[in-house]
Amino acid sequence: MLLNDLQIRELAEAGMITPFVPEKIRKVDDIAAISFGASSYGYDLRLAPDQFKSFRHIPGTVINPKRFNPKNLEDDPLHTDEDGSFFIARHHSYSLAYVYDYLKIPEDITVLFIGKSTYARCGIIVNTTPAEAGWEGHLTLEISNSADADVRIYAMEGICQALFFRGEPCLKPYGQGKYQNQAAGVTLARV
Repeated sequence: MLLNDLQIRELAEAGMITPFVPEKIRKVDDIAAISFGASSYGYDLRLAPDQFKSFRHIPGTVINPKRFNPKNLEDDPLHTDEDGSFFIARHHSYSLAYVYDYLKIPEDITVLFIGKSTYARCGIIVNTTPAEAGWEGHLTLEISNSADADVRIYAMEGICQALFFRGEPCLKPYGQGKYQNQAAGVTLARV
């Protein structure tokens, strides 16, 4: 069953989302923002302002998920102007970032994260990712810019929507999985 805003609020107040924004926010300090916070059947998470890493081409290198080399990533700087603080996703690039919001998923809930339409209409694809029952941490996002132009990705504004599904408790919740308890920061591929 897909959870509604009342159910999400109840779980968030019990610690599922920290900090929790109980309503959709569309302006910050009188500046238009890409919406974040609770919606009717989901929750829009914010992009953290301190890490945005893009893959770079190193001739002769093949990315190996079993032996991930962090040298394949370069840090992108945070920019600020009258529209807010942002990173730049270069055209036809792939980046890793993480959400500001801390999640502690109950053992009868699984979450699916999907991209926001505002970014999708600019060519940005936020990879669809699940958080299994019992998962906890700051979600690392995989962001692809499929456009022929660079695109701004705003920090501390909405980046993806979380959809919460309740099921019967499972035999083996995520618990001690390899991506459990992700700290604030990008978590690289693990085997």
